Amino acid sequence: MDTNTAPAWTLRPADLRDLETIVELRAAVMRPDLERLGRYDDHRVRQRLRDAYVPAHTSVVEADGAFAGCVALRPQQGGHWLEHFYLSPALQGRGLGSAVLRALLDRTDAEGTTVRLNVLQGSAARRLYERHGFVLEDEDPVDVFMVRAPRT
Repeated sequence: MDTNTAPAWTLRPADLRDLETIVELRAAVMRPDLERLGRYDDHRVRQRLRDAYVPAHTSVVEADGAFAGCVALRPQQGGHWLEHFYLSPALQGRGLGSAVLRALLDRTDAEGTTVRLNVLQGSAARRLYERHGFVLEDEDPVDVFMVRAPRT
């Protein structure tokens, strides 16, 4: 497989059996940014996902037939919150995140809905979201809140 291109991928509905796999991926993916911000806690990084996990809003990303990550699109008044978007570090930087995000945004654009999200201050993920039309809505010392209006 070419390591510079996105692998073949699909989204499938998540279920409760996916929870611990997603929890461990979240801990691994978020650790560098949380440590940089002085906020990494081994238990808390896992428990926050366990507390917020809603399988009905979550999709599992599979690449070449194997678990590659997850993403949640939670309905909210007037739009959606994009949450829990984590990809295996081995697959990052190859276009998979852009492909998944583009597919989700095509769906929200067709619905005419706004999408909001937050990323940690200094996270490389912010550049991905900016490339897809998200703009700064608000920020604090830890989080950057971004918004994207629907495209027509």
